[in-house]
Amino acid sequence: MVSHHRIAHYAESPAATAPPVVHRASSVTSTARSSTRRHRHARSHHGGSVGSHSQNEFPVFSITGDVDIVIQSASGRRETRYVLHRLILSQCSGFFEAGMRAEWSGRLAGPDSAVGLARINENDNVTVTSSSRAISQERRPSFEQQPKKKWSYVLDWTATGDDEPPMLVQREQGPPTLFGNSSDTVYSDRPPPIRNKPPASNENFFRSMTNFSSLNLTSSTQPSAPAEPGDEVLKDYDNLFRTMYQYTPVLDSVNIATAYTECKALLHLADMYDALEIVGSRVDHHLLRFGARLFKQIAKYPPSYLKLGYLARSRVIFSEAMIHVVGQWPTAAPQLRGGGVDSAVMDLVEDKVDELRELEERVEAKLWRLTLTTSRGERVTPTNDYLSWLAISLFRSWFADNTTPALAPILKDSSRQNSSHSSTGSRPSSHSRHAPPSNNQRAPPPQLPPTGRVYRLLGSTVPTAYLSSDEIKRFLKSQPDLYSRDNLRRLERRVSEVKHLARDAVTPLMRNFLELDLAAFGPAGLGYLTCTRLVDGDITWE
Repeated sequence: MVSHHRIAHYAESPAATAPPVVHRASSVTSTARSSTRRHRHARSHHGGSVGSHSQNEFPVFSITGDVDIVIQSASGRRETRYVLHRLILSQCSGFFEAGMRAEWSGRLAGPDSAVGLARINENDNVTVTSSSRAISQERRPSFEQQPKKKWSYVLDWTATGDDEPPMLVQREQGPPTLFGNSSDTVYSDRPPPIRNKPPASNENFFRSMTNFSSLNLTSSTQPSAPAEPGDEVLKDYDNLFRTMYQYTPVLDSVNIATAYTECKALLHLADMYDALEIVGSRVDHHLLRFGARLFKQIAKYPPSYLKLGYLARSRVIFSEAMIHVVGQWPTAAPQLRGGGVDSAVMDLVEDKVDELRELEERVEAKLWRLTLTTSRGERVTPTNDYLSWLAISLFRSWFADNTTPALAPILKDSSRQNSSHSSTGSRPSSHSRHAPPSNNQRAPPPQLPPTGRVYRLLGSTVPTAYLSSDEIKRFLKSQPDLYSRDNLRRLERRVSEVKHLARDAVTPLMRNFLELDLAAFGPAGLGYLTCTRLVDGDITWE
């Protein structure tokens, strides 16, 4: 202890005070540095270094992962390993949530649970003599002492259907040993997959092991390797796990046809693992980035995109495809009824078709009742205004011709005989029996004209969409006693008035709820009606 006299002496003599102060400061500084070094050393020892952190990331969480998944190609030459988390897999997939339960995984009372129960039972008899903190510390084993429960899955190619991808089967891991797991039990009839022999040790191999996180055995690591059967399955599984960990799936962003195929396979796989809620939004976001190209593709293949939109829970894609399907009905009926579509979707399609047919019937009744009036407000007749009555007659004749199927011929063409029959009445040859029927054998049933095209023409604002000036002129020339320049102009004017009335009548059918721009398809549009609208109550999954 320093006395007051010595302190005063040091205060009076600055030169004398310098050495002790410097000495004490240096000692304190060195003590602080050593303490800091010890503290940093302890922190790095406890938390891990940078190298260990780099190993704990997707797709291999070597430190925190507790689910080991091995995805192998059909030939067994390519293999991808994932070490993921049970918590994330269970939250994203109903398959993993049920499969890793004790009652479903086949591990009702594993060795880990027995150890935990034994420790708790031993501590139940502790006398209450110490503090509550001590008792809780005795009953709660440390993190290092708790055995880590792990799950293992492998891809089973033996139970794969014709159009179904292989499923993961659970493999029970035995007690760990110095060299890994002592025994593995696969919950299937097939033996565990045979691992290929690792390549010979070389300098490049050990250099790559320094950054283990870069080992992603997907298509990006081997771009020059030839494609093998089952490589698409590896990509689909990789996209599935990427989506679960909020990574962007690797899907084609240039070719929309390829993107559709990849998205369809990913959705089908997500449906098998009950993970559509997670994957659907990613697929929806990826396809909508194509913009107008997507809507043109939906117009080409509406049944296919209706199924995809339903699986992806995409309101935009589902509504767009539904409008095309209803407008073209029953063209898409064979693909939907035989393609395993959900019954709720089929009920919605049929309801919307009935609504559209009822609307067409109401509009058609209005069109047949269209008429013109005279200057005194009377309906035109052949007696009070013959030219106006001709304008109404011309419009009704055009509407009937374009909405009524053509009549089948009554007489058959008997001039051509079947060349397969000989004069002796022999049976036809095998070639003639398998040949397609000729025109004189059986006439096809009359096809109903597309009424959507007719209604589109009626609702068009283009004056020459139908009943042009040339057609009106030819019609009036059929009656030479009426043909004159003044009568032609008057008839054209009255036909224009009828067109205006017809345009107002078909306004409910002219609504377009598509995202696709119909301006590039001409006055007739797509040839069918696109006025179907889906409201909030029509979306089956909401």
